[in-house]
Amino acid sequence: MIHPRYRLVAFDFDGTLADSFPWFTSVINDVADRYRFRRIAAHETHALRGMDARGIVRHLGIPAWKLPFITRHMHRLATQDIAAIPPFPGIPAMLADLDAAGLRLAILSSNRESNIRQALGPVSAGRFDTYACGASLFGKGKRLRALIRGAEVAPSEVLYVGDELRDHAAATEAGCDFAAVAWGYTRADALAAGRPAWLFREPGEIAETLAPRGDGATAREEPRAETP
Repeated sequence: MIHPRYRLVAFDFDGTLADSFPWFTSVINDVADRYRFRRIAAHETHALRGMDARGIVRHLGIPAWKLPFITRHMHRLATQDIAAIPPFPGIPAMLADLDAAGLRLAILSSNRESNIRQALGPVSAGRFDTYACGASLFGKGKRLRALIRGAEVAPSEVLYVGDELRDHAAATEAGCDFAAVAWGYTRADALAAGRPAWLFREPGEIAETLAPRGDGATAREEPRAETP
């Protein structure tokens, strides 16, 4: 049994499927020095996690023309450090449940497809029908609209799952529902203030909501060998 409304569930990657925030905090100040924008002090982290992406960019003093260069550099670093960006606990089992229930799955991310596939491992990565990767920082709405058109489903039949306010903005632009996750980059209270269709506190809630199991059983994690 699947949720009667949705035929396609699209996921963000960083902060939603993969625990990349610790890695991000370990490299961001070196990137700041390289591209000459403000370093992030430890005491600023809480406030920054309550902002949208445009607010963070303004706070750090990053001119728009530098964003593509910074993004490409971060992706190269992620490729080098991909072993430090694992899936969150519970993600493989959640994806397995959604896939088994017959839901179509997609990824819409600013990250590279190669990074995403390596981080998820072959089993979880193979559950996705579509990868829409390399979206610009503020270009997710356009890419999500294209993904929905390509899937030949109505926007009302699509749920986009993400961890940032810009993910919510992308879903709104594309005309589909947004589900926020509380374990990623943006604080749960900031996400809740935007009134998403769903606010999930742990990955198992996604499967319980979108693909409830009538027998009350719980899915098991996939073998550890699945993750590089």
